[in-house]
Amino acid sequence: MKWVDAENRIPIKSWCAEVDDGARLQAANLAGHPKMFHHVALMPDCHQGYGMPIGGVIACNAAVIPNAVGVDIGCGMCAVRTSLRSIDHEDIKTVFTELKRSIPVGFHHHKEDRPWTGFDDAPDIPVIQQQLTSARKQLGTLGGGNHFIEIQQGDDGRVWLMLHSGSRNFGFRIAKEYNKQAQGMCNIWASSIPAFTGEDGLAFLPIGTKEAREYIEAMNYALKFAAANRAAMMDKFKAAVASLRSCEFSEEINIHHNFAALENHFGKNVWVHRKGATQARAGQQGIIPGSMGTSSYIVEGLGNSDSFESCSHGAGRDMGRTEFSRTHTKEECDASMEGVVFDGWGVDRKGRADLSEAPGAYKDINEVIAAQADLVKVLVKLTPLGVMKG
Repeated sequence: MKWVDAENRIPIKSWCAEVDDGARLQAANLAGHPKMFHHVALMPDCHQGYGMPIGGVIACNAAVIPNAVGVDIGCGMCAVRTSLRSIDHEDIKTVFTELKRSIPVGFHHHKEDRPWTGFDDAPDIPVIQQQLTSARKQLGTLGGGNHFIEIQQGDDGRVWLMLHSGSRNFGFRIAKEYNKQAQGMCNIWASSIPAFTGEDGLAFLPIGTKEAREYIEAMNYALKFAAANRAAMMDKFKAAVASLRSCEFSEEINIHHNFAALENHFGKNVWVHRKGATQARAGQQGIIPGSMGTSSYIVEGLGNSDSFESCSHGAGRDMGRTEFSRTHTKEECDASMEGVVFDGWGVDRKGRADLSEAPGAYKDINEVIAAQADLVKVLVKLTPLGVMKG
């Protein structure tokens, strides 16, 4: 599907059945941006984000936009296939009990520094150097929100291990610092375009400037940290499973879905920004998770040029966190998790059940997968057996 608006400088191509008003306005702002190239692409999990829709993909001419990558740089997925044919609920509970001891969640960190050779190669950029002390204790931590650890049954007859996490505080600090710098530059050179300025705007850093070079170097370091963070947790995950059942592990996939990269599309080298979108080059393996309690998918990219060789990063929110918790009951959400091992719902600041991550708050993952049949091929469908949330 393609939207063409006379007021837009370039077209918008969408794989969404419906696009919420907020995401539509953000997509229009992107399409009118002078640094955009060719078209704006919206994946089938698209919904309103911060400055740019989550589930959006853009290509920029000689510029990077910090808010088009977002505050969780390098957030992504890791999945491993085991040799197990099955695992019972009691073993799942035992695995999660061990993981809760070894993997801090939410705002919690390790008490001691964690080893990683990447700390020795940290770039000499203030926003990175300022976070190194805390980052040494954040490596191998899950975080909160929609981050999770799951055990799943694949339709390939194997049990799979999966987790979702990112670069922890690195991404947040980098995004805030360089969006602020981009705002300053655009206030001087592009102040007549309101969508550029403001904390949630589309301010950009011109390639070739010191600010752009620093942002790209800091972003790439956050990507490395995020991948190492997932790998460290997956090592704990595999060890916990192997301590109960003799098994082997294979087909480990570790990918991110919030990043920018220099790529060639439609005959030009451009900076592709994927915010809540996964790279899907021809033959490239990827992971598209559903919400907790619903299916996830191991996929193979088809290299579709219209999506800038991208696909969705998940199911995508269908309703805001506060609205969903206000309009749904704990009993309804409990029923949606029937048969899946999980710890129940947390509480919000007012002591009420926080239902914001329940399956019903998200789009139907099966419909999202069907909508991108020209972007990816499904390799394995995964059914959740147990989930541990941040």
